[in-house]
Amino acid sequence: MSATVPLNGHGVHLAEVCTLNSHPHLLHLDSSARRTGFSRHIGAKYAQAWQAANPHGRYTYRDLVKQPVPFIDEAWTQICDTVLAEQITDPGRIHEAVRTPAQRKAWEIVEPLLAELLSADELLIGVPMYNYSVPASLKAWIDQVTFPRARLTARVVVTAARGGAYGPGTPREPMDHQERYLRDFFRGHFAVDEVAFVTVEMVNSLVDPALAAFRQLHLDSVAAALKTVEAMR
Repeated sequence: MSATVPLNGHGVHLAEVCTLNSHPHLLHLDSSARRTGFSRHIGAKYAQAWQAANPHGRYTYRDLVKQPVPFIDEAWTQICDTVLAEQITDPGRIHEAVRTPAQRKAWEIVEPLLAELLSADELLIGVPMYNYSVPASLKAWIDQVTFPRARLTARVVVTAARGGAYGPGTPREPMDHQERYLRDFFRGHFAVDEVAFVTVEMVNSLVDPALAAFRQLHLDSVAAALKTVEAMR
């Protein structure tokens, strides 16, 4: 079953999370501004393989570019402060920190996003590198769903793309704030120590004449990524 959930408070809710675990659930996010970007392409291949392997599974898709998640506002920070002050660690109780009309409006955005995340057995994120880091579209989603002392049991898979080469041993490795940021985020905020990355590199070699010599490296990277997502299922 496939679904694209609207940001209108009418999707999955936290109170329903416990009733949705009879079948595996894949939550798939895309954050590339390119409709045909490599992070989307590789992610779609993974999602297709997952659905084939889980014909009765639940598949939820969010395009964070077509359906942007709003940035957090002051009301969100007030909810977060109350969660900290009152030591609320159960996600099912975060609503108790919602006490003003402005906070209720902020919670209407947060709740469906958080509920579908917590109900997911797997989280798949398609993410390109923008300016050495992640797109603002993904960061907005991250900020909305992240509360103190959260825990996530879902398997996390990232299909990544970047214009150059930033892997171990490359000159630009220290400038990688894409993979490193996401690993640190999931470990630090959701206690997820293992995040699987499938990365396509040297995408700019397709358009930049100065990088034409690296085009085969890019093609090899795409082939390896496709092989990896096939093996992961």
